[in-house]
Amino acid sequence: MKILQILLLSVVVLATATSFPLSSVTQTEAENEATSSELEKRATFPSVSGLKFNIDGSTVYFAGTNAYWIGFLTSNTDVDKVMDHLQSSGLKVLRVWGFNDVTQTTSGVWYQSFVTGQQPQINTGANGLQRLDYVVSSASSHGIKLIVNFVNNWGDYGGMPAYNTYYGTTKTTWYTNSKVQAQYQAYIKAIVSQYKDSTAIFAWELANEPTCNGCNPSIVTDWATKTSAYIKSLDSNHMITMGDEGFVNGGGDGSYPYTTGEGMDFEANLRIPDISFATFHLYPSSWSESTTWGSPWIANHGAICVKVGKPCILEEYGVTTNKTAVEGPRQATALSTAGIAGDMYWQYGDTLSSGKTSDDGNTIYYGSSDFNTLVTQHVSNIKAKG
Repeated sequence: MKILQILLLSVVVLATATSFPLSSVTQTEAENEATSSELEKRATFPSVSGLKFNIDGSTVYFAGTNAYWIGFLTSNTDVDKVMDHLQSSGLKVLRVWGFNDVTQTTSGVWYQSFVTGQQPQINTGANGLQRLDYVVSSASSHGIKLIVNFVNNWGDYGGMPAYNTYYGTTKTTWYTNSKVQAQYQAYIKAIVSQYKDSTAIFAWELANEPTCNGCNPSIVTDWATKTSAYIKSLDSNHMITMGDEGFVNGGGDGSYPYTTGEGMDFEANLRIPDISFATFHLYPSSWSESTTWGSPWIANHGAICVKVGKPCILEEYGVTTNKTAVEGPRQATALSTAGIAGDMYWQYGDTLSSGKTSDDGNTIYYGSSDFNTLVTQHVSNIKAKG
């Protein structure tokens, strides 16, 4: 989702970028040591199992959520608190931003820099990818699986616009420019090489909501084919997905999301050999559609996934008002639709040492009445269905 970048942190860990490998993280909280050890012993690499996923030996529909901000927290205790709450709630998969690009020098948390006049730099320091390192470590200890993506389509936290400003490229040429793609792959290698042996990774995601407005869909499909093959050459253990909104080439009601105006072809991209499963998002109001438009959108994606033989995840969905009334039926539709293997609401919220986490209106806070209905009850419904 396109979000406004906000300053989440009041405490900053100062460090300089280094070229050394990411350091391992020492678990500082010992109260769950026995449980964590058992979880890690049972953990396996998540995988596709028919039209669902096998997660640590169980093939089931799962519920998950998004917390893009968790890798930018500077408090390990806060990270652990979130993971504790996810674990106790029965949420299995968490999607996080694996990118944080900056275009000027900063003492805050950043992962990659594109400062004019300097070479791009990947920050493996204490205020860089070591923050993501702790997220992966804590997830592993709590039995949570992570979807980690590598770049944003939007300008929040840098993304493709940061690359374009630095290299003088455009939204269209981002996908084909050799210098851009070389740096993008260098960044992918830094992340994937660190966690290729971690069972806490659910999947690698090429981008958050990639689009190429006005482009021939083959441009993005070719890019996704090459990028997913590159990731697979680095890591044969983990699944790979697009991270797209699910724009379909025809069908449906013929409305904008069922066209190739954004340069995307959902089915063609799902057929890429190294793409393991599909993602799609649901924000009807952003696409000038009605609330009731969402159920057919879910069903149509499920049908395509059944046709191709790979599962779908409703990876983002959210509303700012009447959450239970609107999102409850969406969850029920997803749970009952063949080809849909999980849903992940946007976005998880909690109260940490620095206060409440990001609230973009869609946020569902832990312990709230909406949380009790849309998470606790939803997880119970999933268990009841088996």
